[in-house]
Amino acid sequence: MKRAVITGITGQDGSYLAELLLSKGYEVHGIIRRASTFNTSRIDHIYEDPNHPNAKLFLHHGDLSSTEWILNLIYSLAPDELYHLAAQSHVKVSFDIPEYTGDITGLGTMRLLEAIRRSGKKTRFYQASSSEMFGSAPPPQSETTVFQPRSPYAAAKVYAHWMTRIYREGYGIYAANGILFNHESPRRGETFVTRKITRGVASILAGREDALYLGNLEARRDWGYAPEYVEAMWQILQQDTADDFVIGTGEAHSVREFVEEAFGYVGLDWHKLVKTSERYVRPLEVDVLIADPAKARAKLGWQSQIGFRDLIAIMIDADVEAAGLTSRGRGKVILEEKIGHWNSWHNSITRLAKAVSGQASQH
Repeated sequence: MKRAVITGITGQDGSYLAELLLSKGYEVHGIIRRASTFNTSRIDHIYEDPNHPNAKLFLHHGDLSSTEWILNLIYSLAPDELYHLAAQSHVKVSFDIPEYTGDITGLGTMRLLEAIRRSGKKTRFYQASSSEMFGSAPPPQSETTVFQPRSPYAAAKVYAHWMTRIYREGYGIYAANGILFNHESPRRGETFVTRKITRGVASILAGREDALYLGNLEARRDWGYAPEYVEAMWQILQQDTADDFVIGTGEAHSVREFVEEAFGYVGLDWHKLVKTSERYVRPLEVDVLIADPAKARAKLGWQSQIGFRDLIAIMIDADVEAAGLTSRGRGKVILEEKIGHWNSWHNSITRLAKAVSGQASQH
């Protein structure tokens, strides 16, 4: 049985990756931050008591700012694969806390790589790089595009990306970068623009809000569906030789287009309900990010199946149901038709909602 460690397991990507790896028979160890309140809602529906004889998911409190703790982790678990997803990942927030962003998002990666080097273990390492690293570089962006970061978050990710390459080329460690473009889902954090929009639509439909406030509506992004992207992460670590891959759909849409489609999906006129606010505008904006995923298609056989409108339907239906309303149901049909069994509507939406409310069921 393969053993994998996931940093950031309670985040959007970490929770989906844990589900995927469990479905493939892995023993999964997730790293979570020690806090006074629980922040495990995204994985509560798959968590079992570690004392259960068939338990395959284990959680460990950890700190990416502690070299000693990271060394102990690698020595004690000796994982076959380590997926490093943890980061301070909110771009706007990184301008407010640049030092913390650099420490965790940048130096945290180096500490993990150094621990693998010192341990001598044959752990395969996946680094979650970001399309934000490309910044102002002209699109489309590929593995050979020069990075031009435009935020503390992006700069920290560039450091992490290059340290991953340095440890691969300098020490022979199996260390790979996945340069993922924007990928969304019903588990996306509520302050990220896509989720903010879909939750806003649901709240307006439920009569809880009468307006939605956003920042720059003209920024264009390459948006995909997160569960497909974690499949790419796994595929990257199954290659004979470590390498770097751009993962994205190859098409971009503006925030304005996302708003139009989201409100239109439920029959609302967004012009009457959406307002802009300067408080949500970044000091430096990234105008256009579009992936060139040709290498991933050729070497991994990976290609996104969920399109822009499909993604919005899935997210809107999930947030509408979470608000206690009846959804249009198109999102469930899309998942049943295009995505594997491990990410069914029941697993991705229904069980998660029940876990959040304390009613999780394994059946």
